[in-house]
Amino acid sequence: MAADPYATLGVARGASEAEIKKAYRTLAKELHPDRNKDNPKAAERFSQATAAYDLLSDKDKRARFDRGEIDGDGNPTSPFGPGGFGGGGGFRSGGGARDFEFSEDSIDLGDIFDGLFGGGRSRGGGGSFGGFGQRRQAPPPKGANVAYRLAVPFEDAAALKPQRITLQDGKTIDLKLPNGVETGTQMRLAGKGQAGPGGAGDATVTIEIKPHRFFTRDGDNVRLDLPVTLKEAVLGAKVKVPTVDGAVMLGIPAGSSSGKVLRLRGKGFHGKGGTRGDQLVTLMIDLPAADDVLKRFVEDWSGDEGRNPRSALGV
Repeated sequence: MAADPYATLGVARGASEAEIKKAYRTLAKELHPDRNKDNPKAAERFSQATAAYDLLSDKDKRARFDRGEIDGDGNPTSPFGPGGFGGGGGFRSGGGARDFEFSEDSIDLGDIFDGLFGGGRSRGGGGSFGGFGQRRQAPPPKGANVAYRLAVPFEDAAALKPQRITLQDGKTIDLKLPNGVETGTQMRLAGKGQAGPGGAGDATVTIEIKPHRFFTRDGDNVRLDLPVTLKEAVLGAKVKVPTVDGAVMLGIPAGSSSGKVLRLRGKGFHGKGGTRGDQLVTLMIDLPAADDVLKRFVEDWSGDEGRNPRSALGV
């Protein structure tokens, strides 16, 4: 029997989309294969949680599951409910007589009337009720869904470079990353799951963006602390700066202080609306550890006398 996706995620049937997403992220963090390399059961539960979230995050699939039209694996249920004719919506008996109840949600009335009134579509042969006792066969189930995790380099995620992934059958495909991609973004690959009588299931790829050694993400912007020399800061200069798209030249204004932020437009992440963020470069003046000439210059320099750069802090 397929698992109840609500129970798998530990949420109530009336849970909101935000509650379902929060529950899944908590489980994904706890059961992630990278954190449970020696625990195969955790990997299995991670796959189950991903499949449950995949169903409940799809409004159409969730509604069909709530109506009992599909099970927790997304496969169609019996048209007569769990108990066939003796179940909740087919026939029921009360006292000595039989009450016939037909539900359009679970029974094809066209098939029933064809069976009652005969004609070439009767499947039982013989009398006019030939096709009435037979129910339509449910379509064969699809194969199980499969969950993948894909680690994407920081620069590739920012520039939306296609990513190659190897599937369980050994085949490789190139994924086109979507606008607004972030760690936790899920991509569905229709028909790339396990094979089944009714066709292959789907695959779900969860994206994880790798941290970078000097870039950091700030929304759709990218931040970088850039070391500059005292001479470059005082006199101004043109310096080469790394970006997610490759190195570019950046002008340092004369008289720049540490902490000054310069902007490189369009060098950030692609937002969900398609607009690209910027790269924010923070200047950091890098002084030599020991420089006697610089030390003597500062000792003889009187330009800072009477000046308090911390006055705005109230000290």
